[in-house]
Amino acid sequence: MGVHGTWADIKGFALQVLTGRWLMLFASFLMMASAGASYMFGLYSNDIKSVLGYNQSTLNMISFFKDLGANVGIFSGLINEVTPPWVVLSIGAAFNFFGYFMIWLAVTEKIAKPQVWHMCLYITMGANSHTFINTGAFVTCVKNFPRSRGLLIGLLNGYIGLSAAVIAQLYHAFYGDDTKSFTLFVAWLPSAVSLIFLRTIRIMKVIPQKRYYKVLSKFLYISLGLAGTWRTKQSLSTANIEIPSPDSTHVDQNKLSSWKHVFSPPEIGEDHSILQAVFSIEMLTLFLTTLCGLGGMLTMMDNLGQIGTALGYSLESISTFVSLASIWIYLGEVMVGLLSEIFITKYKCPRPLMFTFSLFLSCIGYLLIAFNVPNGLYVASIITGFCFGGVWPLLFSIISEIFGLKHISTLNNVGAMACPLGSYLLNVKVTGYLYDREAEKQLRALGLERKPGEELNCSGGQCFKLPFIIITAATLLGVLVSLVLVFRTRKFYNSDIYKKFKDETRAAESETVVAKNPNVGLPKLEAKIDLKS
Repeated sequence: MGVHGTWADIKGFALQVLTGRWLMLFASFLMMASAGASYMFGLYSNDIKSVLGYNQSTLNMISFFKDLGANVGIFSGLINEVTPPWVVLSIGAAFNFFGYFMIWLAVTEKIAKPQVWHMCLYITMGANSHTFINTGAFVTCVKNFPRSRGLLIGLLNGYIGLSAAVIAQLYHAFYGDDTKSFTLFVAWLPSAVSLIFLRTIRIMKVIPQKRYYKVLSKFLYISLGLAGTWRTKQSLSTANIEIPSPDSTHVDQNKLSSWKHVFSPPEIGEDHSILQAVFSIEMLTLFLTTLCGLGGMLTMMDNLGQIGTALGYSLESISTFVSLASIWIYLGEVMVGLLSEIFITKYKCPRPLMFTFSLFLSCIGYLLIAFNVPNGLYVASIITGFCFGGVWPLLFSIISEIFGLKHISTLNNVGAMACPLGSYLLNVKVTGYLYDREAEKQLRALGLERKPGEELNCSGGQCFKLPFIIITAATLLGVLVSLVLVFRTRKFYNSDIYKKFKDETRAAESETVVAKNPNVGLPKLEAKIDLKS
């Protein structure tokens, strides 16, 4: 009897672990930690440029389509509205493998030289896979831990930033110094992780627990230790579970808002429909702020390799910049997510104000590059990485707080759509064009002429001076626009923004008490019956 009881306990415990929310959270961390290849474009962009003979404008065009794929997750959001998470994750795994595998075939010359639009398509699909993986895991976690969203969003996005360092170390262990094999590695690794944990990621019934925040804080300390380990290697050598029914994941068609209610949104903090949120002043200001602010950060991150080459840094130093940026992206995401939660709960500081500060701080990094300060690229990669990491948990938290959690998977991707647009304007139309103009000017000064199919390189501080002055000005414009959002949401953040979830928790606790003690309240009823008799 004792042996049977022990085995039953072990089976019960194992089942609880396998179906529990903590394994789901762990699986989400692993997915995020393997889905950051879009942050590492600087490591393999030189191979694309040299093997395929592109100039900087063409390379930046490919980079733009990478950003487009990485940030336009509206399709993954809409699919996630009407299907369970495993469908979204499966699509992401397929997109990831196809996109990066085709890029690997191109840079290793195993297929005929592809057209530019082919490369744009491949990198768009590869990068867009991350929106499917992130939506499937990210939105599920936020819905399973609604009262700890600030810290949780910071952790999840932090692992994406940290993934650049994790992938770089694993790639070096598997492939050594063969940089052309990097795209093969990022083709199979994230896809394999997603498929392994496909059925683990799912929506669960929210169980009232006051210790969730403390447990998530432990994850933060563990991840900080992991980040510290990689930071010392700065350079590369190169409970009851309720499974929702299928109907619970579908949109209730009867509740979709009609057009007449689009311009009459509910109060800030209440659940908005998709159209109410999209056409609101808050979303417009957030979109413009993101366009101006994150467009410059993406330009900086995507051009790290070319900036380092132009300013005379060694290949080892360029690898260090990429590693530094990825580590500080992680630190920015987890630290800003944690600090913003503290400032809101203790000091009622509006979260959009911290978004404003992050954009303003990034201008320092841009100016260090623009004026070619000695060793300034080291500091610039740290500042930009920290700010770039910090704005993501702020952006997603602001959207979920202002517009509610009902359509968070779609609205998060609507807000993120500003990033590729900003990248196109500042990276392709400004930075790429001005870089190529300066490179052609240097060729003419040497009496040379670029032959078709040859890469076009620029050398010296003038290559990126004017582009980053323009990027600084655009970011400052984003700072001014963000102050409008701060002003419009100040009353909301001065109140208890988690009141609704606290009320729901109390109601759930009351239901639990009644369920466990069905006779509560019966003595009074019996007394009344006796009086009547």
